[in-house]
Amino acid sequence: MSLDLPAPPLPAAVSAFFAADAARDAEALARSFSPDGEVRDEGAIHVGREAIRAWWQGAHDRYRFRNAPLDAAEEGGRLRVRVRVTGDFPGAPAVLRFAFETGAAGIRRLEIGA
Repeated sequence: MSLDLPAPPLPAAVSAFFAADAARDAEALARSFSPDGEVRDEGAIHVGREAIRAWWQGAHDRYRFRNAPLDAAEEGGRLRVRVRVTGDFPGAPAVLRFAFETGAAGIRRLEIGA
């Protein structure tokens, strides 16, 4: 899947995250994170690959969402990606901000918000 996002180019782990998300592959999505990576979403924090896999699968089962990255920009040491999210949830579709912090071992932190 080609994202065709403007500069800056997406780090490999973030590209892997969106590719796994589009393929509906929870295991590959979890592997895009560092072993102690974390996700902050809907007021909860999920730490570690197994917790991240369970978070993504649970959210997908509940909301049947699809993510479509719109653009990306570096800001304050984070890569902020605006994402159009469709699915079975109040207010859908919505544009959310995914703020990624990455490192050599993958995504260290992802915070999802409006």
